[in-house]
Amino acid sequence: MNSEKAQRIYKAVMLIIITALITTLVTAIVVTERITSSASISNIAVGDGTTGIETTLAYIRTILEHGYIGELDDEQMLETAIKGYVAGVGDEYTVYYTKEEMDAQYDTAMGKYVGIGIYMIVNYEEGTIEVVDVMEESPALEAGMQAGDMITTVNGEKLTADNITELSNAIKGEEGTTVRLGIERGEETIELDVERRRIEVSHINSKMLENDIAYIQVLDFDGGTANEFKENYESLKEQGATSLIIDIRGNGGGVVDEAIDMLEMICDKGSTLLIETNKDGEKTTIESEEEPIIDIPIVVLVNENSASASEIFAGALKDYEKATIIGTTTFGKGVIQTLLRLSDGSGLKMTTEEYCTPNRNKINEIGIEPNITVELPDDIEEVTDENDTQLQRAIEELTK
Repeated sequence: MNSEKAQRIYKAVMLIIITALITTLVTAIVVTERITSSASISNIAVGDGTTGIETTLAYIRTILEHGYIGELDDEQMLETAIKGYVAGVGDEYTVYYTKEEMDAQYDTAMGKYVGIGIYMIVNYEEGTIEVVDVMEESPALEAGMQAGDMITTVNGEKLTADNITELSNAIKGEEGTTVRLGIERGEETIELDVERRRIEVSHINSKMLENDIAYIQVLDFDGGTANEFKENYESLKEQGATSLIIDIRGNGGGVVDEAIDMLEMICDKGSTLLIETNKDGEKTTIESEEEPIIDIPIVVLVNENSASASEIFAGALKDYEKATIIGTTTFGKGVIQTLLRLSDGSGLKMTTEEYCTPNRNKINEIGIEPNITVELPDDIEEVTDENDTQLQRAIEELTK
């Protein structure tokens, strides 16, 4: 009986390991990002011999069977083992997702969202989550969350570099449930209970400034962003906009195709927008396939939290001198992840390409350096248009 159980756990582990390794059996999407369908893994043959991790796990399973006083949950043990195995790659962006976590990833990428209604920046090295914006009419706003809050615990569990991906995903959860968040706000430490609800996600904030300057803040590059950007731009243009500020400060990225679609509104048809290099050194060049529709002066605002697709966007505009980049050097995430959905609904996100700007400038761990460096004063408690030194420098640039 014990031998049969050990054999079952061995086969389960082998099935998952082989599934993760044989990527020809799944349809890939790029997550900084593209979307896919599921693929079958039911016909993978499991070998007769056991080596390495399979033998070790089967052996440990046998020991637990003989000595552990509680019940063994094979499904939970297997998911935890896979998460640890993938984490052992040592790449913070390569992650195994359970079915529930995978569903949440897809919903977010497609612009569907069940959660508490915040935009957040995850610092994997330090194990911290910073709230960079709180959505209007969201559960988070109702609970009293503010931009600048540092989330330190999720349902009582402390954030660390090892569990930050798991806990950041846990903040979303199921609709109608509640999550308890530990918050540091300056010197104050508080706990907030926040209900999870279906959120109508808006990716864009826009308004008209003085001197006929259009201002468009792009909060992320998730599904639908480019269309929403175009609608807002065309509305502001009809109001008489003669120049444009695009604010991607705090924008942690999203779907690559959304950034490309926005670049096509500005860059010349046929121009290179992005160069990707895979594991084998093979390069893929993405070119603009559309005629541009934006022909007015542009300033792009960036900061240290502008990452990934934001850097693709800012880098191309800087290379082609289609915009003046103002702010501080961006985050420096110049790698692309591919999301693989397995037939049981779980998934694997792994880093598969590195990208560079059209002028072949490296971004990863370097970032995009602005044309004009402007810092925000450290003593600002609440940023307004009047004390936002980066915004004011952008206005100055467009009115000189």
